[in-house]
This record gives sequence, structure tokens and C-alpha cells, in this order.
Amino acid sequence: MATKSTTTKKTTTPKVKTEKVVRAVRPRGTRKATSMDVTIFNTKGAEAGKMTLPENIFNLPWNADLVHLVVSGMQANARMGNAHTKDRGEVRGGGRKPWQQKGTGRARHGSSRSPIWKGGGVTHGPRNDKDYSQKINRQARQKALLVVLSRKLADNEIIFVDSMSVEKPKTKDAVAMLAGLSKAGFNNDKKNNAALIALPNAHTATQKSFANIGHVEVVDVRNLNPVSIMSSKYLVIVDPAAAIETLGKKRVVKPAAK
Repeated sequence: MATKSTTTKKTTTPKVKTEKVVRAVRPRGTRKATSMDVTIFNTKGAEAGKMTLPENIFNLPWNADLVHLVVSGMQANARMGNAHTKDRGEVRGGGRKPWQQKGTGRARHGSSRSPIWKGGGVTHGPRNDKDYSQKINRQARQKALLVVLSRKLADNEIIFVDSMSVEKPKTKDAVAMLAGLSKAGFNNDKKNNAALIALPNAHTATQKSFANIGHVEVVDVRNLNPVSIMSSKYLVIVDPAAAIETLGKKRVVKPAAK
């Protein structure tokens, strides 16, 4: 008896066309627009005024290659190179031949201060005469500073203060200033390098007041550099008008087109 074969039909689900989502990609070297209008606070955290920042100082695109070049060069220039080892000519002793050349059955040696002997010299060890310094172009160093300042402002890590000075060196007054700046968005984190305070001019009493606070450093505006700024979470700029005047002298002027 013949058996009938049954075939099952495959059911296919209709394909649904999906629209592709196109995301806008910012070109390399560009960044989101940052508002150049900032608020100036006092040491109590209250608003003391507003100011418009120049775009040629605080609105430069991020350049990671330039910042890495300048930062690594500055760190190399600060390297002291104190590690030093003595070679076989500098180690004391070893002037006499340990034993005669032949007849003892032992290997021949001319000095007990050979690198293969205990107490001997060191082969290819670190020397204090090595120079680690690197050349950094002036315009590259200045532009890297402005690029880092622009990045700090974009990340809301710059606080502008109208004045920050004390008559006599007192750590208590410095702590009170930091507590007041906490109302302006400053996070006084003692575990990390909390802030770098940039004064328009050197002020001994103010610098001594912050000297006992380990996570806060005080410098002059003219001494700002990418390494010091990136080593701290916040940058506190005192007297922004005078600070911008000093930073304006570090602008990189592009050569005129021929």
C-alpha cells in the first residue's frame, strides 16, 4: 500500500524596513561650544560680578598630542638623575691580582672589583651624568597652556574669585576661604590635589596661609603651566582681569599669510 507524503509549507515573516539612525560626529580637534560668560565669586561663595572671557585663551580645541608632548618634556626637564652607580674603576680596592695567572687551577682574574665579583663595579648602571632634558618650543608650550585652560573651563573646573588675600599668615583664614568657595562648586577633597590657586602677583601672607594645607598649592599666574594645572582638580583664578592680561601675553600669534 503506497503511503502519501505530506509536505509542510514554510511561513515567512515579512521584512520590516528600518531606518538608519545617523549620528552627528564632530570633526577631530573640535569641541562643544562653551559659554564665555562666567560668574566671579568672593571668598564667601557669593556672586561678586560677571565677566566675558576671551575666546583666544579659553575656547581653544583640545589637542592631546600637543599637551602630551609639552607635559612629557617638562617632566623630563624636571628629572634630576640622582641615581648613580660605580663602575670597576671607581670601586675602592682591587688593585692587587687575586692569585697568580697559572698553576692554581682556578679561572684567571686580574682584579677582585670586576663586575662578576661580589663588591665589584656595576655594568651599565644608572649614572648621574645622564641628561634627560628635552627642548620644548616656546609657542608649543604657550599654546599647550591655553589648550589646558580651555579644557578646564569646558569641564567647569575653573573658579574665578575677585580677591583672596590676608593681612597676616593664618591657616584658619585659608580654611575659611576654602569653605566659602565650596558654595561656588569647589569640592574640598583632602585625599586628592584639590586646587591650584593662581594669584595675580606674589603675596607672601596668602602663600604662607595655604602652606600648611597639603592638597592646595598657590602659584603666580605667570608661572602657570600644563603640568601644575592638570595635577589639580580645580583651578582658582584670583582677580580674573589681571590674570587674563597676563595670560594674553602668552597668546600664539599665527604668522601672516604671504
